[in-house]
Amino acid sequence: MMLLEYFVWGSWYVTMGTYMSEFLKSSGVQIGAAYSALAIATMISPFFIGMVADRFFAAQRIMGILHLLGGVLLYAATQVSDNATFYWIIVFYSLLYMPTIALSNSIAFQQMTDPGKQFPWIRVFGTVGWIAAGLMIAALSIEKTQFTFHMAAIASTALGLISFVLPHTPPKAKSASSSASAVLGAEAFVLFKDRPYLIFFIAAILVCIPLSFYYGFANLFLNEAGMENAAGKMVLGQVSEAVFILAIPFLFNSIGVKKMLLLGMAAWILRYVCFAFGNVEANLWMLYAGIILHGICYDFFFVTGYMYTEKKAGEKIKSAAQGLFTFATYGVGMFIGTWFSGYTTDHYTVNGVHQWTEIWLVPTYIALAVLLYFIFFFNEKREIKKAGV
Repeated sequence: MMLLEYFVWGSWYVTMGTYMSEFLKSSGVQIGAAYSALAIATMISPFFIGMVADRFFAAQRIMGILHLLGGVLLYAATQVSDNATFYWIIVFYSLLYMPTIALSNSIAFQQMTDPGKQFPWIRVFGTVGWIAAGLMIAALSIEKTQFTFHMAAIASTALGLISFVLPHTPPKAKSASSSASAVLGAEAFVLFKDRPYLIFFIAAILVCIPLSFYYGFANLFLNEAGMENAAGKMVLGQVSEAVFILAIPFLFNSIGVKKMLLLGMAAWILRYVCFAFGNVEANLWMLYAGIILHGICYDFFFVTGYMYTEKKAGEKIKSAAQGLFTFATYGVGMFIGTWFSGYTTDHYTVNGVHQWTEIWLVPTYIALAVLLYFIFFFNEKREIKKAGV
């Protein structure tokens, strides 16, 4: 289940910008808009899960239906030739797909006796699925074709059918809280009374802007730079993510949360400098370095951020706090970032040619600004205390 869940996502998401540029002749804004669809879905899907799916339907059945419908839309995306129609198909597909992440987690948790120990070993198959998608795209040489979407559609249909034979996961009790404020995690707003957490929360939203540049335009950039099988090479980012995540629990306790977060933000700056000045000739190593740094960029900021949020929140509002953090970063932050990255890319496109050095320097400066803001204003004690709980 986990392998296919993330295989589907990795099949179309990484190369969508390249597909849009090749087949739809999309502008940077149009590519950014398509990537913003998942941010929109991230903001909406918690309400669907918390107020509808979790309360009236068995998780495995609704996940099956969503993936079957999703398979149809993924195929339909390749049958249109105008950007407006493509955008709306991706929006509707994202609204179907994003709830399945929470649903797959629910199904997995329901079968576990000790989720804290058992879930990471199950979730790692999601990373394996994403890597497998990239390697298959490279092996089949379909990176610049519509067949990436077809591959995702086949996998989505397969998972849709498999979902109906997954262990039964009944809807939650009707007594569970289902108000909009509860679903959004409003009870976690108490965390904002804690100054260090508020500073971190703002930084987390801002750092999603440079993150959006990578998700939306790295594959297109690497292809235009002349890198062969760029999607296959980009799985090195997921490999490094899987490796570095193992080091986080040890470093979190030994060097503290501030240094962990600073390392993550410093890696963002270094990555985009590598992209700005890398090429497939003398500086090919810089392109590889920019890809491999994804593990530090993502793990040391976002995974550490989830751990920091959990420690600040405590047991009582832990779930609400994690939901709020996800809503703010992958929802609000990525929505701002995807549109901004699109406008920036268009601004530095001259006669249809992307000026990649200038484009990558923009997220470099943003990441540097967030780093300086964090250095000067974030001051968390080594022993993290719960915030106002």
